[in-house]
Amino acid sequence: MFDANKFLSTRVTSIPVSGISRFFDLAAERKDAISLSVGEPDFVTPEKIRAAAIAAINAGKTSYSANPGFIELRKEIAKYLTKFDLEYNPYDEINVTAGGSEALDIAFTAILDEGDEILIPEPAFVSYAPCALLAAGKPVAVPTSLENGFKLTAADLEKYVTPKTKALLFNFPCNPTGVAMTREEMQEVADFAIKHDLIVFSDEIYAELTYSGKHCSIASLPGMRERTILLSGFSKAFAMTGWRIGYVCAERTLLKEINKCHQFRLMCAPSIGQLAAIEALQHGEDDMKAMVDEYHRRRDYIVPRFRSIGFDIAEPQGAFYAFPSIQKTGLSSADFCEQLLLEKDVAIVPGSAFGASGEGFVRCSYANSMEKIKLALDRVEEFVQKF
Repeated sequence: MFDANKFLSTRVTSIPVSGISRFFDLAAERKDAISLSVGEPDFVTPEKIRAAAIAAINAGKTSYSANPGFIELRKEIAKYLTKFDLEYNPYDEINVTAGGSEALDIAFTAILDEGDEILIPEPAFVSYAPCALLAAGKPVAVPTSLENGFKLTAADLEKYVTPKTKALLFNFPCNPTGVAMTREEMQEVADFAIKHDLIVFSDEIYAELTYSGKHCSIASLPGMRERTILLSGFSKAFAMTGWRIGYVCAERTLLKEINKCHQFRLMCAPSIGQLAAIEALQHGEDDMKAMVDEYHRRRDYIVPRFRSIGFDIAEPQGAFYAFPSIQKTGLSSADFCEQLLLEKDVAIVPGSAFGASGEGFVRCSYANSMEKIKLALDRVEEFVQKF
């Protein structure tokens, strides 16, 4: 009898399915459920960006681009990044990818050798550790805490660095906590990376969704540009999740090898999506700001509301997530989310899906209408009264 299991890679089979997927499946079965679980803008892609893509299709612009992407888009990305005090050469330091997910994957593949350790602050986006494992690296969780506002410190990192540590994953504003870090707070992390001669993968997909002042990139700090691989994309800020356009920026020697991974895995990012992204950067800022202002308004409602219910929560300074503690209920994160969904038709994500240090918390996305957010929190308040 054929045994499929014996042919599977143990590196893949050892990775559990995403902790988020189970709750997506449960929510999908309940037609009246209000979902605060999805990490995706509730806005459609702005009209002028869609129109540019339609025009490109009608003009027959459906061929491959160059491996690293259309040079026109890379130039626009380079121009855009100057707003964050970053300078990259569009010809050999920027690679356009199929979303931020591919950017992460090819960057890990190009840098991590078997057994190389990468420090990943937790709670963390669900893809980081599995992508490190798929690249043959070894993810090392670095817990952060509510008491410290889920911010990363050099003291946290020093507890987990070893001679095998090669890299650090940095994601602020953070998914799932929404927490951002100031330039001063980043500086000690940068000093740590320089001290231990580490590469930093900086996932800045939520850069534009920063509510207090301008986003600071760790790559802009002294001595960090050459050792930082910047990962970003158009999904969150421009509501372009389905277009699958991201990018990776790095020093040219690093990017040459990252692009090699991109060439053989993908050839190039979707051409129509790239042309839409050019329009987004050239003419999409007003639409983007309007969406960010609305997220900010929702944030200013959801955080005080959770506190009035009795949940402790770190103030999200970016992204569109709230990460309240539900420890007072005595339930695990998974039990809380499952019971809330079954009893009140509200879907949120257990914090345990984002690593062990997320246990006792839940992630609530406010990428939903204010009307639905208010109704969902009314139901949450009713649910927790019994505890």
